[in-house]
Amino acid sequence: MVDPVVLVALALLVAGVVGSVVPIVPAGPLSVAGVLVYYVLAPPSAPTLGLGWVIVFTLVGLTAFAVEHLGGPLASKAGGAEPVTMVAAGLASLVLLFVVGPLGILVGTVGVVFAAELRAGKAPGEAARAAAFTVAGMLASSVAQLALTLSILAGFVVVVFVF
Repeated sequence: MVDPVVLVALALLVAGVVGSVVPIVPAGPLSVAGVLVYYVLAPPSAPTLGLGWVIVFTLVGLTAFAVEHLGGPLASKAGGAEPVTMVAAGLASLVLLFVVGPLGILVGTVGVVFAAELRAGKAPGEAARAAAFTVAGMLASSVAQLALTLSILAGFVVVVFVF
């Protein structure tokens, strides 16, 4: 019989992977929670997950969290957006998520970055470039986050069930 703690840990790890492609779901923290649940609550008869692995998985999870939150803003900065534009885009995409859905994040971000950059006096080409960089950064951060959370899940399974 599979221990309930193992099932909860695996469910949280899988939720972290799924959350990496679903907007507003904290994928990294979910993955870390799965590792910590197992480390703290696994019965003595369960395979051991050493503290070193917990630290490694936690650092990878925190990196995934940072990538999620910094990917779009850093990309918009690379595209030439003003700092005020980055904040406005983040707020608008969050609001539009609830109004339009996940697509609202991308649409809202493009629209707000473009409009804010035009308002700041930039040429339409520069505004479009900043908006495109922002969206590319958001999409790339999702891919990176997926890779990081998958690595936590795979590493956990190998360390706990194979070694």
